[in-house]
Amino acid sequence: MLDPSSSEEESDGIVEEESKEAMAPQAGSRISPSRTSESSGGLAPSSSRSSARPTSPSPSAASEEKEDLEKLQRDEEERKKKLQLYVFVMRCVAYPFNAKQPTDMARRQQKITKQQLQQTKDRFQAFLNGDTQIVADEAFINAVQSYNEVFLKSDRVAKMVQSGGFSANDFREVFKRHIEKRVRSLPEIDGLSKETVLSSWMAKFDTIYRGDEDPRKAQQRMTASAASELILSKDQLYEMFQNILGIKKFEHQLLYQACQLDNLDEQAAQIRRELDGRLQMADQIARGGKFPKFVSKEMEAMYIEELKSSVNQLMANLESMPVSKGGEFKLQKLKRGHNTSIIDMGQEDENTLSKSDVVLSFTLEVVIMEVQGLKSLAPNRIVYCTMEVEGGEKLQTDQAEASKPTWGTQGDFTTTHPLPAVKVKLFTESTGVLALEDKELGRVVLHPTPNSPKQSELHKMTVTKACPDQDLKIKLAIRMDKPQNMKHCGYLWAFGKNVWKRWKKRFFVLVQVSQYTFAMCSYREKKSEPQELLQLDGYTVDYSDPQPGLDGGRAFFNAVKEGDTVMFASDDEQDRILWVQAMYRATGQSHKPVPPTQVQKLNSKGGASAQMDAPISQFYADRAQKHGMDEFISANPCSFDHASLFEMVQRLTLDHRLNDTFCCLGWFSPGQVFVLDEYCARNGVRGCHRHLCYLRDLLERAESGAIIDPTLLHYSFAFCASHVHGNRPDGLSTVKVDEKERFEDIKERLRVILENHIVNFRYCFPFGRPEGALKATLSLLERVLMKDIVTPVPPEEVKGVIRKCLEQAAQLNYQRIKEYAKIEENVGRLVTPAKKLEETIRLAELVIEVLQQNQEHHAEAFAWWTDLMVEHAENFLALYAIDMDAALEIQSPESWDSFPLFQLLNDFLRMDYHLCNGKFHKHLQDLYAPLVVRYVDLMESSIAQSIHKGFDRESWEPVNNGSGTSEDLFWKLDALQTFIRDLHWPEEEFAKHLESRIKLMSSNMIENCVKRTRMAFESKLAKSSKTTDFRISPTLCTMFNVMVDAKDQSAKLCAMEMGQEVKSSPGRFHSQIDELIEESVRDMIQLLVAKFVAILEGVLAKISRYDEGTLFSSFLSFTVKAASKYVDVPKPGMDVADGYVTFVRHSQDMLRDKVNEEVYIERLFDQWYTATMNLLGTWLTERMDQQLHVYQLKILIRITKKKYRDFRLQGVLDSTLNSKMYDTVRNRLTVEEATASVREGGMQGISMKDSDEEDEEDD
Repeated sequence: MLDPSSSEEESDGIVEEESKEAMAPQAGSRISPSRTSESSGGLAPSSSRSSARPTSPSPSAASEEKEDLEKLQRDEEERKKKLQLYVFVMRCVAYPFNAKQPTDMARRQQKITKQQLQQTKDRFQAFLNGDTQIVADEAFINAVQSYNEVFLKSDRVAKMVQSGGFSANDFREVFKRHIEKRVRSLPEIDGLSKETVLSSWMAKFDTIYRGDEDPRKAQQRMTASAASELILSKDQLYEMFQNILGIKKFEHQLLYQACQLDNLDEQAAQIRRELDGRLQMADQIARGGKFPKFVSKEMEAMYIEELKSSVNQLMANLESMPVSKGGEFKLQKLKRGHNTSIIDMGQEDENTLSKSDVVLSFTLEVVIMEVQGLKSLAPNRIVYCTMEVEGGEKLQTDQAEASKPTWGTQGDFTTTHPLPAVKVKLFTESTGVLALEDKELGRVVLHPTPNSPKQSELHKMTVTKACPDQDLKIKLAIRMDKPQNMKHCGYLWAFGKNVWKRWKKRFFVLVQVSQYTFAMCSYREKKSEPQELLQLDGYTVDYSDPQPGLDGGRAFFNAVKEGDTVMFASDDEQDRILWVQAMYRATGQSHKPVPPTQVQKLNSKGGASAQMDAPISQFYADRAQKHGMDEFISANPCSFDHASLFEMVQRLTLDHRLNDTFCCLGWFSPGQVFVLDEYCARNGVRGCHRHLCYLRDLLERAESGAIIDPTLLHYSFAFCASHVHGNRPDGLSTVKVDEKERFEDIKERLRVILENHIVNFRYCFPFGRPEGALKATLSLLERVLMKDIVTPVPPEEVKGVIRKCLEQAAQLNYQRIKEYAKIEENVGRLVTPAKKLEETIRLAELVIEVLQQNQEHHAEAFAWWTDLMVEHAENFLALYAIDMDAALEIQSPESWDSFPLFQLLNDFLRMDYHLCNGKFHKHLQDLYAPLVVRYVDLMESSIAQSIHKGFDRESWEPVNNGSGTSEDLFWKLDALQTFIRDLHWPEEEFAKHLESRIKLMSSNMIENCVKRTRMAFESKLAKSSKTTDFRISPTLCTMFNVMVDAKDQSAKLCAMEMGQEVKSSPGRFHSQIDELIEESVRDMIQLLVAKFVAILEGVLAKISRYDEGTLFSSFLSFTVKAASKYVDVPKPGMDVADGYVTFVRHSQDMLRDKVNEEVYIERLFDQWYTATMNLLGTWLTERMDQQLHVYQLKILIRITKKKYRDFRLQGVLDSTLNSKMYDTVRNRLTVEEATASVREGGMQGISMKDSDEEDEEDD
């Protein structure tokens, strides 16, 4: 916008250049209104073509020309309407006195465009591909992966972005909500709180989202956009509405200057004229009876009162505006008056001014530059100046030498005299010793006014007698500022009936006391109060012809009031025009004075040069008239239908708002709200009409796919509903018939679109965005269903409407996910059961995802109708059940591939409080219960067969914790139980039945396994050797391990869950199988111990041949003695002892190494030791009366000592080792050892006593 204070040459050049563009042939819609009003043929584009044709044009060509002409005319009318509308808007911006720019509106975020969405997708994909330098853990990467797949790639998000309903903040909030559950489910880490993890993840998200963009630039851009959302300057508002209404820059410049928008006095006067016109219009309506059609006849009288009351309120608002308002654009809270009576500005008794009411305050700046003509003083003499305003303080300049008397000193003064006297004196310092005062050289007395020149000028000084320099001049500047409440001043000739009764030239000041009170005051010099004053209320000013008999003054004008006329005259035409304009603004009259010489100057050839004598405002007005703008400027606002004009500007503003860079959801910006509020208040646009138009425009945008905030719809709808039902939200008690009809129509449209939004809630409010919109939609629907503003709608009625919407939503959502999954009705082509099942499982995953998203993002909005959301979910699942049943019907009876489908659905349903054991859940159970029973039956038969065949072919090679057959058995039983457990069957009775049956089956199978193992053990042991050559084979150990494993597995496979054991016999599966295993293990130990005893019996049988008194014993003794004389005969009996000791140690090591159960080993060793020691004791007891052969003694000593030592090393307790039988055996062998030592002369190192040598031998 060109600054209004720019030079005339610059502005004229711009206008001329723009006017050429406006008059170009191709811009048919820009033809000036002055030209179109002169002739109707000026718009016809076919004149040249018709002259070139010898014959008349064809009907089709003529119709096309006619259509083109009509289109041009329509465009021209539209352009005129927008220009006129822009004039009204400009005046609202230039001088607001009703509204302010709100600062409490929610800040709107920048909307996301399709390009930004694609850029965001690329950035997150680059992060997932590892192309960024952002370090992240696996949990965060998984969260981003899920966010990318579920949110960013969603079609619903793409459609929402296309509608302009998503902001960057929405993207961030969705991610934050997405990760909160993930972070809460992470395990606790010492020193790291969940909030810290959440903050870290959000910081990484911001880094990914921002990409390589400089965060400082983004912050600056966000700050600038936020500032533009909060408050706009006048220039920004002008520019905004230029874009909204399609106004050219040069058109704005012409209108701005011609309307004098920078002149606040002109704008206030314009408002006063408008308000006066509205009062007159109200009187005309009352007199003529041309009322709008109201719903009640009684409202006609109320309508007039409302019109006058609204004008009175505007007058009070205007009156509250400060008179001294400056040029800065300050929007302040206005204090509205409470008195609704009409202000009668003609009541002089109440508004009579006194002289003290118009006292003014002036600021003067006196700048002394230099003195010229000072020649008589010596160059080094000191000179200085003093300055004073009469009646005020005196100021002095700095000292200067007479050779260079320059200062540039400024003095500031304040006075209440409109005609002050400023005295400036020149002094030189006295050189005399006795001089008391400095010597005055000259003085000058000036009488400045606010109209005096501001630049410095030379003034001749009045010199004193002591100064020989008679041509002294002083250069100074006096600037007298005009106070805000002084609108004009200057010298005029005046003559009136009641004031200024003598034709005389006086100094006049036009003073504004308040917005509606002005006074013409005449002042004398050095006086602060006016000599006389005339209050201009009720006067009309106009130009006048010269009056005969009045000498003095050239240009005349007058102020006329009924019974009084005051004549004024100025010395030149330009001064008269300025005075008339100022008084025209002050009187508030409807008639606009026109200078009598203006028409003559415009019609003359040299009009442009002659017109330069006129004031600059008149120059701009003439130039606007030249370009066809005069009709818009001078148009009477009261003669327009502002309801239709406002409807147009509000619609265009909404289009502009929805197409800007903010995610506004239909909300206007603070600046737009301010202008629209001011327009409605200033031009009397009814609030109901405003909101009805707003609702209609918003509904049209919503029907075309735009995202509109339901809260905004609710505000406007509630306003209209209150007005139509007589609640007076804006103080209006009258209701027009068309308002009520339009309201009912909009109410029905609103109901339809709200129900449609609820049906499409997943797509209108994806991922719960915009935040709270769905909840607000439900609240608004409940309000729309109300018959009036008092009676609430029955809850069942609201519930019925929402239920119907959610039923349709279930069908719509299921159809959409089928389309998304690309599952079509397979008509005419064969689909394999496996493919069908795969599609059904994929569809089940989508169904679960939809229900989870509904719960996560939309359940809060339906908090008051939770049961309806449960019904919606059941309806949704019922639609899926049809496809699921069809897919399961074609599956093979021998196929168990459908169980993952049950697990997928059941795991979701059983965790949902509302859907667990619901209709679909029970249907799913009824469908799968027979399959589960049949599967268990087949598995039981299969396992039984595998046990029978497996043990028949069992090699008893060790496999893991047992044999191959046992491992296979336990794995199958565990897998079957895991499968049943993972089913998480929801129905308690059937779940107990399944578990009981599986436990019983496991018990039977393990029992069979134990019995077969025991039989195999007994058979294997029976076939083995009974001598010391016997070795414990790994197969025997494997059988022991099978028992151990069976016991461990029975605790897991046969025990019922805590609290689920029943009183019937199946509840004792675990105890029964444990008893069987313990009994079998006990038998196996007994068999093995019996084997060990038998081997020892064989050893003892061998040494029994040396019993005393037998022939074989004597023979062996003689033979050994005879042979020992010739050769070295080995010690008889040591091979037998060593063989037995080796057998014992090998058996112990094998059992200890191969058998997995320590308890069984200890029990075996205890019984083994006890049994063999009892055998030795019994054997010795039988030979109590006989003396042992030395060889028997040596063997028994060795066996006993080694056995004791070995079993002690194997961990047999001392209480077992040092039994009575052991003591008996040891004592007997000790006695026998002593006897043999006496008889035989020694035992050759074999003794019952412990020795280090024996320990070394053992090692």
